[in-house]
Amino acid sequence: MERTLAILKPDCVRKALVGEVIRRIQEAGFVLRALRMQRLTRKEAEGFYAVHQGRPFFDELTAFMSSGPCVPMVLEKENAVEDFRALIGATDPAEAAEGTIRRAFADDKGQNIVHGSDSVANAAIEAAYFFCARELAPARD
Repeated sequence: MERTLAILKPDCVRKALVGEVIRRIQEAGFVLRALRMQRLTRKEAEGFYAVHQGRPFFDELTAFMSSGPCVPMVLEKENAVEDFRALIGATDPAEAAEGTIRRAFADDKGQNIVHGSDSVANAAIEAAYFFCARELAPARD
């Protein structure tokens, strides 16, 4: 089984779409291993997105991610990273495939409802940013 980190971003929470997005995630076969609602400080958002520091969108991204509560979660499934990225769609909702979460709910490239890890290695690093090992529910049998 593979794990990935997902974050339902502040626009998802503000639009009251958390339940609908989680429903779609579970219907796609993902199992929730950890989940919480929290509000990132600007410093925490900058730490999480440090890989993007120096890029033109960094300040806007970290301001947005610290603008309201978000819902980080660890998801588990065979091929979790690739399957989740397919489920959420392209970063720009205008380019996302029909039926994807971003196509259905995102307003634009900057406020695109959900974050998904881009590799298994990054998923482990990102999950550890939000959750310690004891916070992860045991793997299913």
